[in-house]
Amino acid sequence: MRPIQRRQQNLQYGIYLLCMQVLNFGIDKIPPATLITIIAQVLLYIGFIKVPWNAEEVCISAIKIFKYHDWKSFIMSNFEHGSDMHLYYNMISLILKGSYLEPMYGTINFIILLAILSFGCSAMYTVLGYALMQLTSDYGYYTQCAIGFSAVLFALKVIVVCEEHDKIRDVGGFRVPSKIAVWVELILIHLLVPQSSFIGHFGGIMIGCLYCYTSIGEMIDNIIYIITGTPIIHEEQFYRRRSSLFR
Repeated sequence: MRPIQRRQQNLQYGIYLLCMQVLNFGIDKIPPATLITIIAQVLLYIGFIKVPWNAEEVCISAIKIFKYHDWKSFIMSNFEHGSDMHLYYNMISLILKGSYLEPMYGTINFIILLAILSFGCSAMYTVLGYALMQLTSDYGYYTQCAIGFSAVLFALKVIVVCEEHDKIRDVGGFRVPSKIAVWVELILIHLLVPQSSFIGHFGGIMIGCLYCYTSIGEMIDNIIYIITGTPIIHEEQFYRRRSSLFR
């Protein structure tokens, strides 16, 4: 997520880079739900999908939700992007995470999980914005507006780490244990890209942690199973991590 900046429609280099990366990765290697999600967000960004709003109008903020009940922003802010490069980096990240998780969980299950994570990230963003305003008396937290899929991506990062065996990851040139990699990335992005939404990224991590480490995740899995009739099967270490919080 990023605080909103006006889209530059004449700058489309990021779309070109994304197409090249998709071709290099192999379209056939990208699972269907992941690929459709990427295509839909690209088409939305370039205006091929006609919607009765622009990106600036559906940025999410605590004040828009709590005071004005702007549910359109609550839903659509995750799928709009402020620039072509913002879209590019988010979709490359989605390719990697979706290609790992979607085959493991199943396409329909993954779609529903993405929807739940999107809803959760929007809710967490608004709650954090309101709470920080109350704690610091800084009204800026209440009104800060952001768009983008990166909050959901941070939630997916946490889930990927929980599914994998512990390993060393490279984050911006730093080799760190996978269990803290997402926190290191959060700090690095905030330092290197100060216009990015720290609240949005942090909220995404919190949603990922709720799914991985608490009974909320088990409830979500049960809901998905009731809807699709197909259970989400996690790796053994995922179940150990989820249960470790209560030991």
